[in-house]
Amino acid sequence: MSFEIKAIKIADEYTLMAGFMHELHKHEHLLFDKTAAWPDIEHGYMRHVITMQEECQGVCLVAYVDGVPAGFMFGYVEEQDDSRTEVYEGRELYVSDGYIAEPFRRMGIYRKLNDHLEQMFVKDGVKRITRFTMVNNVRMRQFLEEEGYTVTRLLYEKWVE
Repeated sequence: MSFEIKAIKIADEYTLMAGFMHELHKHEHLLFDKTAAWPDIEHGYMRHVITMQEECQGVCLVAYVDGVPAGFMFGYVEEQDDSRTEVYEGRELYVSDGYIAEPFRRMGIYRKLNDHLEQMFVKDGVKRITRFTMVNNVRMRQFLEEEGYTVTRLLYEKWVE
């Protein structure tokens, strides 16, 4: 089995990435029923990630197993602004999205993508990495804690009809 990680430009691989994002979105909908339907948000969300890649030093890594795209991870740099409340004042990596296709799960691919992405940005001087996950995404929370992440905030939502 051969394994390779490649950095890709999302705009050039739109079909592949929209497919991965759709699968990720389906999983998020299982975790949170108020997640919008992918066809309703695909154009806007894909435009957003393309813009973040182009304007915010975004990196999209795709893992290939025997030449077959197995999953991806995407992150970009966020600059601190005047709303900052933390001591840290430098650039931070925001890991926006990641997904591994079902046949390739439990092979350590997500961890390899994560390590690769983090190392790229740490070499470039980033010292803070942030990410969101659903509160009931137990596997992701366990993974993040194993990787040294800690919970720093909880987002509370109230949906008013």
